Amino acid sequence: MSGVTKVTSDDDLEWFRRFDQDLLLADAIDQRHGAAMTVGFARYGAGESNPWTVSYDEALIVTKGRYSVESGGVVTTAVAGEVIYLRAGTDVVYRAEEECEVVYVSHPHWMQATERSPYKERLAEFRPVAG
Repeated sequence: MSGVTKVTSDDDLEWFRRFDQDLLLADAIDQRHGAAMTVGFARYGAGESNPWTVSYDEALIVTKGRYSVESGGVVTTAVAGEVIYLRAGTDVVYRAEEECEVVYVSHPHWMQATERSPYKERLAEFRPVAG
């Protein structure tokens, strides 16, 4: 991987769907590229949500729509151009107030951190989308 890399959600990425929801994730840059962090895209249909415990630090950059994170009864909402930051160990519910797209940046790599966490079985909620 070069020192400068550009990615878009329209690139040829491997997308994963949570159960039968209108909720897709795709890592665009991660350890496979020699990167120290993961950068990816999330697409949520209006009203979709998922509970999660982050075992990594994560920044969520909203690029389209209105997106919320609930933690400890507090809801933090962001719109395009705004960022929500999550600390490792935080219990959250990710929620799309309307159709949205979010860029996520995690350190360490979210999947590796989750595999080493007590929540590793949650990874089974996501399945590859048939091309």
